[in-house]
Amino acid sequence: MSSSRRHFIKSLSAASALVAAEGVAKPFNIIRDLKKGSPNDKIRLATIGMGIQGHSDTKAALRSNPNVELVAAADLYDGRLKQAKVAFSNPGLFTTRDFREILARPDVDAVIIATPDHWHDHATIAALNAKKAVYCEKPMVQHIDEGRAVIDAWKKSGKTMQVGSQRISGATFKEAQRLVKAGDIGQINFIESSNDRFSSIGAWNYSIPPDASAQTLDWDKFLGDAPKHPFDAKRFFRWRNYRDYGTGVAGDLFVHLITGVHFVTGSMGPSRIYSSGNLAYWKDGRDVPDVMACIMDYPQTDKHNAFQMVLRVNFANAGKINDATRIIGSEGEIKFTENGLVMTKKKLPQAPGYGGYDSMFTFPEETQQEFVKQYDAQWPPETRQAEPAKEYTFDAPKDDDAHRNHFADFFENVAKGSQGVIEDPVFGFRAAAPVLACNESYFESKPVFWDPVAMTRAKPAPAPKPAPAPKASAQNKAQK
Repeated sequence: MSSSRRHFIKSLSAASALVAAEGVAKPFNIIRDLKKGSPNDKIRLATIGMGIQGHSDTKAALRSNPNVELVAAADLYDGRLKQAKVAFSNPGLFTTRDFREILARPDVDAVIIATPDHWHDHATIAALNAKKAVYCEKPMVQHIDEGRAVIDAWKKSGKTMQVGSQRISGATFKEAQRLVKAGDIGQINFIESSNDRFSSIGAWNYSIPPDASAQTLDWDKFLGDAPKHPFDAKRFFRWRNYRDYGTGVAGDLFVHLITGVHFVTGSMGPSRIYSSGNLAYWKDGRDVPDVMACIMDYPQTDKHNAFQMVLRVNFANAGKINDATRIIGSEGEIKFTENGLVMTKKKLPQAPGYGGYDSMFTFPEETQQEFVKQYDAQWPPETRQAEPAKEYTFDAPKDDDAHRNHFADFFENVAKGSQGVIEDPVFGFRAAAPVLACNESYFESKPVFWDPVAMTRAKPAPAPKPAPAPKASAQNKAQK
């Protein structure tokens, strides 16, 4: 960790503690007293970061539980603070540029953190230290070395924390998990998953308000511990395009794909990650690729065999986009999206067969006859027939709302005072670390080795030793 980053974190923590102390001593005059004797009747929510995902998360949170009430919002752009009061029909909504003022409020029980990625760890740790429940957007952290601090703060706080890769709370993912656990496709050996796009907004070129200026937004606060840079509205509103603030296609999209795979398979993560790609189309000043593929090697565990996974994102895909995840096993495959899945079961016969594109026809005739005789003796007719291929289809219910479900799980645990959510920080980091390693691999042109159990970097596995040469038989010795 750089000295500047260490100083930034230290100053942020100190300032948060000071604001929190002042907030308790001199509460805001608009704060309502908490209900005495029934603190869980209402869960008072605040959103930190009122951008696209901040709005989407807040709406999902409010429809997930009738006892959730939005009481505050923070953002660095004044226009979003103004619009939040309109969007959520609350002219009296408390708004601020400084999220620490929200953390100081005793009427805030839980916060949504939907900031740019480089603020995730800072805001999360400060919120947990202030004893707030936290719903943090994915990826949980921007850099691998930030994950442990978040996990430690969560454990120490005893508060509920959910990471926001909400797709796993949908019906399709639960059904895919059930099928894999039941062994319906045999032993998994390969997984592939893609998430392509072909539009300017899909490639993160979000609209920039005409009034964007150093007066209408807090540029210095936005930068935080990122490298200093002159004011640039493009970097503020299109932050995903820059390594200083975002995590590229890996952190935005691979993380959804890998989260789904981990949930369905029960995996804790890969041991080797290698990625490649390029900036093919959106050469607009961004410094992250718009095409990336990553290969991940998953070690054998008590829940699955070793398998390989390939992830792909293409923001320049002018062809037919058919995003899906395919989990392939020895007895079938499951292909699924958020809307449903198709499982195809197909088993090989026990007998290997012969003829066709096979070497038998190259044998002498008498040898072929002897081969058939031995084959018939070893493989009776019932072993030569494969089971008919079977197909199973599952459609997600029309009213299935994964985003709502994810928040419902979060608030249920907030009400109980539990940390047992579907995507806690350990699960979230086990999904985030490999995709952040994809970026590391891409920019440094090297594989990254990872220990998915200990959640630490690992050394490359030693190359397998060549098998010893077979010992000469007695007959060969005699011939020598």
